[in-house]
Amino acid sequence: MLFQKLMGKGPASMISPSAPIYLWGWGSNNVGQLGLGDVVERSSPVQVEGSILWASVTVGGASALATRTDGTLWGWGFNTSGALGLGDIVQRSSPVQVGALSTWSKIDGSSQTFGIKTDGTLWAWGSNSKGYLGVGDIVSRSSPVQVGTLATWASAAASTAIKTNGTMWAWGRNHYGQLGIGLQHASTADRSSPVQVGTLATWANVSAHFVYRAAIQTDGTLWCWGRNLYGNLGFGDTAHRSSPVQVGTLATWSKVSAIGSNHALAIKTDGTLWSWGRNTAGLLGLGDTTHRSSPVQVGTLATWTRVSAGNNRSHALKTDGTLWAWGYNDTGRLGLGNVTACSSPVQLGTLTRWTVIAYGNDAPMFALTQ
Repeated sequence: MLFQKLMGKGPASMISPSAPIYLWGWGSNNVGQLGLGDVVERSSPVQVEGSILWASVTVGGASALATRTDGTLWGWGFNTSGALGLGDIVQRSSPVQVGALSTWSKIDGSSQTFGIKTDGTLWAWGSNSKGYLGVGDIVSRSSPVQVGTLATWASAAASTAIKTNGTMWAWGRNHYGQLGIGLQHASTADRSSPVQVGTLATWANVSAHFVYRAAIQTDGTLWCWGRNLYGNLGFGDTAHRSSPVQVGTLATWSKVSAIGSNHALAIKTDGTLWSWGRNTAGLLGLGDTTHRSSPVQVGTLATWTRVSAGNNRSHALKTDGTLWAWGYNDTGRLGLGNVTACSSPVQLGTLTRWTVIAYGNDAPMFALTQ
């Protein structure tokens, strides 16, 4: 769900705007969510046809959306709630363009989808039962609708977003305090419009699950809040938090993913990989199935650049452009060509051109290669 752009260290930063960028999908495909024109599951990556100039991709349950380098937006898969933004609730098994605009910059999807345009405006569509869209009501939308009137949004992850001034805003369901507004409001009532999380203007990026959040500030500190059923907040306990709380005292965190299965993955500035939370089927990559309530290093390598902690599976990229997977593997969601679970990272194929991992919270998985 957290959008990952072609940027940063490693192979991703070396891609030129005109270079071909291929989209690959694997895992479950019962409603055509792989975009391959059929409903056949794949246990190994298969190229999604239609373009060689993909820029980003996001997965939400059985829906997928992707942007191309020309700024157009495309959707496919499950669409009962209108999450594809196509103005209807018809499922698609191949990519279909969302509207005619070519001004989409960033995209994040789940049962709701959030998109940021090049002008800095924020747009939302899909299910809205708890005010998830942030548009001031609980009416679902099957086409993009603007969230407020501001043009100062920098990134969005589920019903949480960061503005260009570094402030964080949240809306939607709040039964576990996952909106992080406990410092301002004692209530865990839902919100249908954006509410600022604290008063800080130092948020760099956020990863959001429906019931918990993880974010990194500009000083490199890591903060978590919301539901903590398996110790997925990383505090050494299982107590829920309704406001952001710092994880440890280190200021060396670079990237974090916490979007599914009550576990989290994070990378430090030194390139080491860390995990915590639920560890069923080896989701944490530590070679066992013991839950952890505090960050534990995955192996000893310091060559990790990207992470995706999705629903019942984990994926990560290394600086050499290789892709690694571990966790549950039913429907072939790991992309290893089989359905065998793994409790330690296993390389996916032999390619060294992987650049982006889709941040999804369900079985289908997507990634880009040059």
